Parts: sequence; C-alpha cells; structure tokens
Amino acid sequence: MAKNELFLTRAGYKKLQDELDHLKKVKRKELSKAIGEAIAEGDLKENAGYDTAKNLQGMNEARIRQVESILSWAKIIEDVKVNEAEICVGSYVHMVNIDTKDEVKYRLLSGAEADIDNDEISYESPVGVALMGHKEKDIVEIEVHAGKLKYKILKISREKC
Repeated sequence: MAKNELFLTRAGYKKLQDELDHLKKVKRKELSKAIGEAIAEGDLKENAGYDTAKNLQGMNEARIRQVESILSWAKIIEDVKVNEAEICVGSYVHMVNIDTKDEVKYRLLSGAEADIDNDEISYESPVGVALMGHKEKDIVEIEVHAGKLKYKILKISREKC
C-alpha cells in the first residue's frame, strides 16, 4: 500500500462527498452572508463579528481543500481485490487476548472513518499496523503504551463477525 493511498468504504466516500457539497453550497453562503452583515455594521477594525466570520470562512475553505484532496486519491475498499484470508483494510477481525482471554472485534478502516466507539480502528494505528497481513490462527504481538499484548486471530471477515 503506497503512502498516498487512502481507502474508504463506499459509505465513507459518500459521507465526504455530502460534506463537501454542504461546505460549498450551504456553509459558503452562510459565511458570506455573515461577512456581509458584519461589513454593514461599519468599522472593521474593532468588529469581532467580522473577524469571527472571516476566520470561519478560512477554516471552511481549508476543509473544502482537505476533503477535495482526500476524495481525489481515495479508493473504495469494496472495489479493491484483496486476499480475504489476510487482514487488510476493511477487514473485520475477531481476536482473543492470549493472557486475559478477553475477546475483541475490530474493523480496520482509514483514519478518516475510524470510530473507536463502534470498534472501528485506523489501519495506520499501532494496532492496525500490527494486524495487517495476518491470517486466522496467527499470534500477533501489539506494542501499546502499556507494553506488549498478544492476540490470537480467531476470525477474519469482510462482513461483520
């Protein structure tokens, strides 16, 4: 996987497209209106409303550029041919901690989509990097802040385990 590749689910790609559409069509108009209203108030040197609106406009334009960049080189996970026997981007992984016997399930996604509250982790995180390429029954050592953890891979799937 090249450094400049980003893998997204079809839903994640659509979510970014929708965000971009909103930023361009709705947010730009709102901020332009706010700037116009602040200008109408007069003296811009001490106009906090104008400064705030201009700052928000700058952040909006930066986010637009960021999302456009992501979408320009993103690949849809579902469109990429993968070896389903190995952990890769988009994989659901069910594993057990060798020492504690605690079982965990994760899905490996891009950092743009990862949501730890829904057991979705970035494939670029320390855990994601350690898991990539492993197969069922492999023992994986994962370096975390607390030390090394050992997990046995129980199941790998493209569908939720």
